[in-house]
Amino acid sequence: MARIERVEILMVDLKPKVVRTDAIQSFVSQETPMVRITDSDGAVGTGYTYTIGTGGHSVVELLARSLAPRLIGRDAGMVEQIWKDLLFSTHATAVGAITSLALCAVDTALWDLRCVRSGTPLYKAAGGAQESVPMYTTEGGWLHLEVDDLIADAHRAREAGFGGCKIKVGRAPHEDVDRLMAVRDELGRGFEIMTDANQAFTVDEAIRRARLYAPADIAWFEEPLPAEDLGGHVRLSGSTTIPVAVGESIYSISHFREYLQRGACSIVQPDVARIGGITPWLKVAHMAEGFNVPVCPHFLMELHVALTAAVPNGRWVEYIPQLDDLTSAGMRMVKGRAVPSEAPGLGIAWDWEKIDRQRIEGASRVIV
Repeated sequence: MARIERVEILMVDLKPKVVRTDAIQSFVSQETPMVRITDSDGAVGTGYTYTIGTGGHSVVELLARSLAPRLIGRDAGMVEQIWKDLLFSTHATAVGAITSLALCAVDTALWDLRCVRSGTPLYKAAGGAQESVPMYTTEGGWLHLEVDDLIADAHRAREAGFGGCKIKVGRAPHEDVDRLMAVRDELGRGFEIMTDANQAFTVDEAIRRARLYAPADIAWFEEPLPAEDLGGHVRLSGSTTIPVAVGESIYSISHFREYLQRGACSIVQPDVARIGGITPWLKVAHMAEGFNVPVCPHFLMELHVALTAAVPNGRWVEYIPQLDDLTSAGMRMVKGRAVPSEAPGLGIAWDWEKIDRQRIEGASRVIV
C-alpha cells in the first residue's frame, strides 16, 4: 500500500439533543477529535474518537505531538504493526483513557483507508458474520426521567421495532425497583429491559440490588461496580443469576481477559474508542467468543454497527445517536435492527461542510 504523507487533526463539540443523566454524571458535551490520513496515492481515511466533556484537547495534543508524526512515511496497510508501535511509543501513559482515545482516532482512520482502497465495507473486511444486528435504545431511560416517561419511551421503542430499552439505576433501591417493575408490568415479558449503574455501587450494595432487581427479569446489570474492582465483580457474578455486563470503562485487552478468565462477567461491552480502536476491539470480541460470551458494545452506534455485524457473537447495538450533526445520512435501521453500510470504509457518510462549520478553534493541526 502507498505511504502515509499527510495527517490532519481537528475537533468538533457535539451537544446532546436530550438531557442525559446517570448515577454519577450528566452529559453536557461530546468532544469529537477526528483524524484524516492521506496516502501517496491521494486516498483518504477518516477516523474519530470522543470524550463526554473533558480531555478532548489532550487527545488532540497527544495526536499532534506524539502519534501523527510517527505515521509519516509508514505503509498504511500495516495497520496492526502501526497500532502496536504507537502503543509502545506511549507506554508511559498506557493503559489509560487519553492514550486509548487517541489511538482509536488513528486506528479507525487506517481501517477506513484500507477499506476505501479495497472497495470493501468495514463489516465485511473485519469478518462479515451478520447482515444486521438487533438494537435496544438508551435515549429514553435516563435517571432523571420519571416512571410515566420511561413507560412512554418503552412503548415507542417497541413500536419502532427495538428489542429492548436501557433504564439507568442509582436512585434509592425502592425507587429503582418501582421504575423497573412499572416498565416490566406495562410492556410484558417479550421486551428486554437492560439496567446500567455506571459504576455507582459498592460490592455489598450491588449484591443487594441484584436481588431486588431480579423480579423485573432484566437482561443485564451493567457497570454495577468500578471497573477496576475485578474481585468485586467475581463476587457479584457468583451471587446472582442476572448477567453482569462490563467493558465501556476497560481500556486494555488484558483486562478483558482477566474478567473472562475469572467469570467476572457474562457480557462484554467494549467501546471501540476506549479500547483503542478497531484492531483491539476485534481481539476482545474474538476472545469473548472463545468464552461463549456475547458482545454488546457501548455507544458509538454508527461505528459499532459494522463491528457487531463483523463478529458472530455481536448481540446488540446500543441506540444513542451521535453523529447526526456531522453526517449527510444516518445509520440504517430496519424494523429495529441495525444494518451496516455497504459503502467502502467505515460506512459513515461524513458531511465536511457541516464538520468545517463546527471545528473548534485552536484544535486543528496538519502533520506532513
